Amino acid sequence: MDADRRTLLRAGLALLGGAAVTACGGAPPYVSPTGEPVRAAERARAGGRITDVRLTAVAGRVDLGGPVVHTWSYDGRIPGVPVRVRAGEVIRARLANRLPAGTSVHWHGLALRNDADGVPGVTQPPIAAGGDFVYEFTAATPGTYWFHPHSGTQLDRGLYAPLIVEDPRERLRYDAEWTVVLDDWLDGVAGTPDDMLNRLRSGMHHGHMAMSTASALLGGDAGDVTYPHYLLNGRIAAAPETFRARPGRRVRIRLLNAGSDTAFRVALAGHRMTITHADGYPVQPVETDTLLIAMGERYDVLVTLADGVFPLVALAEGKNALARGLVRTGGGRAPELGLRPRELDGALVPAHALRPVQAVRLPRRDPGRTIRLELTGGMMAYDWAVNGRPYDPSVIEEVRSGERVRLAFANHTMMWHPMHLHGHTFALTGTGVRKDTAIVLPHATLEADFDADNPGVWMVHCHNAYHAEAGMMALLGYRRP
Repeated sequence: MDADRRTLLRAGLALLGGAAVTACGGAPPYVSPTGEPVRAAERARAGGRITDVRLTAVAGRVDLGGPVVHTWSYDGRIPGVPVRVRAGEVIRARLANRLPAGTSVHWHGLALRNDADGVPGVTQPPIAAGGDFVYEFTAATPGTYWFHPHSGTQLDRGLYAPLIVEDPRERLRYDAEWTVVLDDWLDGVAGTPDDMLNRLRSGMHHGHMAMSTASALLGGDAGDVTYPHYLLNGRIAAAPETFRARPGRRVRIRLLNAGSDTAFRVALAGHRMTITHADGYPVQPVETDTLLIAMGERYDVLVTLADGVFPLVALAEGKNALARGLVRTGGGRAPELGLRPRELDGALVPAHALRPVQAVRLPRRDPGRTIRLELTGGMMAYDWAVNGRPYDPSVIEEVRSGERVRLAFANHTMMWHPMHLHGHTFALTGTGVRKDTAIVLPHATLEADFDADNPGVWMVHCHNAYHAEAGMMALLGYRRP
């Protein structure tokens, strides 16, 4: 491990130790990000070949397919260059921070070592402006993942990119692959994400705030922010990316929602999709016309392409706008910009209706511990919280290695929340489908189980960037042996 990374991680451990002392008195009772249980868990992953990745977080101008915005990005690209490895390989990623503020990188969805999770104040201190940091971890589980900052509202800029972990024993058969990243965009057009958070907190209902309409799929208001642009692979709908293939080819589309306040309903005109994976984990294949993707979620689908030009449309749910790309397998003109494929109103298979394949189903076992997470707050006061308390790093919910833990997300608010657990994948009770991010509808309770097999202190939070930054975050900590 590099000397600079050791120094930073020691500083991070001091931060965490202070939090644990405050919470419990005396010596910290939780496994530290650099502790032996974390190192032992990483050794058990038996990392293989090392893949070196270099990322530079920069501020600058980026072309969105017409509009040119000043924003933050990785290496001047939106999305950033995808990272692709085979399961079991080690990622060694050096981030050079050339931003005017501290930052971090969270590797969303991966069960990785705790000291690489990228949460400032918990697993590391912020990477200071002008500084570098090295993340090194084994990417053990195949699937569609991504990475982004876990620092303030930086997610609602351009700092994100796909992470694809290939399965060396992949059983799916397809001819081509297309990774599609969806996003909602305001940075450099309607101020900055920090400006928006300040307006939300002040209760000012004008401009681009609180303009969404009710959504039956989401149980009420679709979001807090109506964005100037919605992007597919970094481009506005009027200047779409085009995926080219021959008719009859079978394509795997990896769909990823990198947005901050928007769920997308996705459909490919003239086609049905077969869902094969949710949040990286395989499911029993099921056909659908459309699917709903919340912030932080990923779905893999298979499509056999017809002959022609077809829009892949991502409707910003409840916001009367869309992102789109094009699939071209033959000649002809592209459909008109505002075309809304009939498939968007067709059959929709929600996450709770999916079933895992047998190989990834959690073994039957009663939970030894239930952690109830009450989701509280509201739009008017913008006081989003967990258990009535805005995020406090000194408050840590205890788990113990080896136990089955049930998370009970009880939503007492009038908004929906995509809840994300770091460092683990949970199984929704009832169906067992494996997820790391799941929609909790207003005034509903969602239960999900996970096995405590990855020691450390881990965050669980709403993946609406503004809800999280306002306080809807909490910590789970493994008790020291």
